[in-house]
Amino acid sequence: MTKFNDTLLRAARGEKTEHTPVWFMRQAGRSQPEYRKLKEKYSLEEITHQPELCAYVTKLPVDQYNVDGAILYKDIVTPLAGIGVDVKIKSGVGPVISNPIRSRADIDRLGEFHAEEQVPYVLETIKILTEEQLDVPLIGFAGAPFTLASYMIEGGPSRSYNLTKSFMVSEPEAWQALMDKLADMDIAYLKAQIAAGAKIVQVFDSWVGALSVADYRRFIKPTMTRIVSEVKKTGVPVITFGVGASHLANEWNDLPVDVVGLDWRLPIREAGERGIQKPVMGNLDPTLLIADWDVIEERAKEIVEQGVEHGAHIFNLGHGVFPDVQPATLKKLTEFVHTYSAQLRK
Repeated sequence: MTKFNDTLLRAARGEKTEHTPVWFMRQAGRSQPEYRKLKEKYSLEEITHQPELCAYVTKLPVDQYNVDGAILYKDIVTPLAGIGVDVKIKSGVGPVISNPIRSRADIDRLGEFHAEEQVPYVLETIKILTEEQLDVPLIGFAGAPFTLASYMIEGGPSRSYNLTKSFMVSEPEAWQALMDKLADMDIAYLKAQIAAGAKIVQVFDSWVGALSVADYRRFIKPTMTRIVSEVKKTGVPVITFGVGASHLANEWNDLPVDVVGLDWRLPIREAGERGIQKPVMGNLDPTLLIADWDVIEERAKEIVEQGVEHGAHIFNLGHGVFPDVQPATLKKLTEFVHTYSAQLRK
């Protein structure tokens, strides 16, 4: 095996790197022809339940794009079945839950999460990758409590989160009980991933941008602080990320996280001016990946320059890769970020 590339880990810890590390959310799958061929035969759940196959999908973008990290191929709702949530991933829809949360009694019925018993296939995939295959860090991840709760209360994806927000403000004690259950699950899940070999983890709060700063501080931040504080005891860096949540970036900066993820709405320079001095991750608009290369290069150049100016930066997208993106574009973009950032750092 070639020498282990720890650039991503060093950047996450705020250390100097020779180039800006790159990885892409949803880099495993989606736009890759090899993955699409697999999907003709297997569902997402079937792939994730077969460790060798799941490891193959996870490693594919590392081999194809030369990125500095591998993101484990799975869905953020994966652990929910372990605590008694009847969840299915429906093609073209996303997670659909047939027993949504409607009351405190529904929350009290949720069980405890035990990773070794309930998601052994996830841990086996991690071991295969980290012990046998990867020469870059494996990024483990979990869905943050608000985002998971939104699926559990709405019964599936939502545009408004009306039921979730209403439950949160009208049933604060029940809401906190749900946050505690999900925090316990996330802590156990992330620690199990780390014990299996994940070198860095990300907490995806994909939909938390639906909340105001005041509601985030009251209903979410204490729970996120507990999760991150517990996971940090492992010594592994923690990233937090959400979409459409620029107004919450300073709240994330307050958390004991190592890296603050930014989507394309908040430029890195502006984040620094707002007092975010921690390492940042982001933040090319993924839509631009289907634009002409000149446009992609111009925008990437600006992000790399601001990242080098900021001091510690991990290049990523402001959300995930989508199916229309050409793998060749991601490879070219990775090479450009590596080369251009190395020139700037000399």
